[in-house]
Amino acid sequence: MKDQRFRIAHKEALIGIGLVLINFAIWFGFAYGLGAGDPAHYSYILGFPAWFFYSCIAGTGFMILLIWTVMKLFFKEVPFEEEER
Repeated sequence: MKDQRFRIAHKEALIGIGLVLINFAIWFGFAYGLGAGDPAHYSYILGFPAWFFYSCIAGTGFMILLIWTVMKLFFKEVPFEEEER
């Protein structure tokens, strides 16, 4: 019988990969979507170009909240010691 901890760790690793892909999509989408034009036409938020603000500052805040939520909902405490049978 396979140890249940490996199944949990595998599921949590896949969730982690999904979070990385979401983070990259947000960063890439805003950085190259809003930042692709002529710099003379950029709009600014708090002194930062909009593409930088959304991809690096707001995106980081969003990812922190998303990771915190995922940790609370889907991750669980797993003991390191082997259970006696």
